[in-house]
Amino acid sequence: MSELEIPAAVPQSAGLSQWQRVSNIFTAPSKTFNDIKAGNRSWWLPFILFVVVGTALCATVTVKVGWHQVVENGLRVSPKAAEAIEKMPPEQRQMNAKISAISQEVVWFLAPVGVLLLNLIAAGVLLGTINFGFGGKANFRQVLAVSWYAGLPGLLKLLLGLVGLFAGVEAESFLPGNAAGTNLGYFFLPPETPVYLWTLLTAVDITFLWTLVLFSKGLAKVAGVKDSSGYAAVFGWWILLTLIQVGIASAMS
Repeated sequence: MSELEIPAAVPQSAGLSQWQRVSNIFTAPSKTFNDIKAGNRSWWLPFILFVVVGTALCATVTVKVGWHQVVENGLRVSPKAAEAIEKMPPEQRQMNAKISAISQEVVWFLAPVGVLLLNLIAAGVLLGTINFGFGGKANFRQVLAVSWYAGLPGLLKLLLGLVGLFAGVEAESFLPGNAAGTNLGYFFLPPETPVYLWTLLTAVDITFLWTLVLFSKGLAKVAGVKDSSGYAAVFGWWILLTLIQVGIASAMS
């Protein structure tokens, strides 16, 4: 009898490193999404990058703008709130300004926690949408990883905001929630622009649209469906939420 020859095991790829996935999201996003689909679903590096850049931006705002100024800037896009504050007695108005400044600072320094919660919610909603609405086969960890890597273009906006502050952007025009000129809302501020229109112009943001495209492609990849299904799921929710935001802004302006 001849001996049975046992074929040598074919070595399997260990997958991409997280740094490779981060870099590929800007150059070859399909490599990142294929890697996630293959089972490499860790996302702590994008989270840490957002923490580092976001904290640097908040610290710079504290020094170069000040949170009292941030509150005043924010009132420009909330006319009814500004009107209500103007009607307060001077002592109450001063106390309100102090509390609002502290609240703004706390909220923005805790923003990474908020981003984490938003990614968890987005992953859950889009997992249900792609699986039940379009016949996908994704799991929660895959979609959550896609959401973090797809969101990386948002880092560019934060970095542009950081550079802008060091380059001399006026404190009176700075809004942490819209830190850089990646949308028309950055250039057409209330009261010259109606608040509902400003809300719409701000929502149509280059970096966020980039994220939506990446999320659409990544969601379709891990779910095993057509790209068109991913686009329908992601952009469908974005359009709905944008219309709700514009409606609320219109009612409150």
